[in-house]
Amino acid sequence: MAQKSFYRSDRVSAQLRRELGKIVHETVREHGLPSLSVSDVEITRDLAHAKVFVTALLEESSAEAVKSLKALTPSMRYQLGRAMKLRHVPELHFHYDDSVDRGERINNLLREHPPMADEAEGGDATGDDAGADQVDDAADGDADTRGQAGDRD
Repeated sequence: MAQKSFYRSDRVSAQLRRELGKIVHETVREHGLPSLSVSDVEITRDLAHAKVFVTALLEESSAEAVKSLKALTPSMRYQLGRAMKLRHVPELHFHYDDSVDRGERINNLLREHPPMADEAEGGDATGDDAGADQVDDAADGDADTRGQAGDRD
């Protein structure tokens, strides 16, 4: 049975993500900030610093919201210290996570310009399939040879 290795920093990171999600939600509501959510937390091995990645409902208000969060960091660290049992609460560094926005842009581009794969495959489909069958047959032959060699030992 293989033993998995779980680092303490991974467990603390997951707990930080949960707790900071709640704290950021409350902070946004209390201070009238644009809607934000915590998407990920990366913590250093020594648990001294945590990168907190946030996403915004409206991309155009994200810079203002992250700037406001950075200003409110000391009170959020205090709340985090009360919520978690850590000897030292890590320094929080807020960053905007634009991966959701990039994914949405790519999705919109794909919707606007569907791939032309159907036309390209139509003319050469029979030639490509024949080559694939030959490769599959060769792979099966190699597997049979390996099996026979193993039987001899």
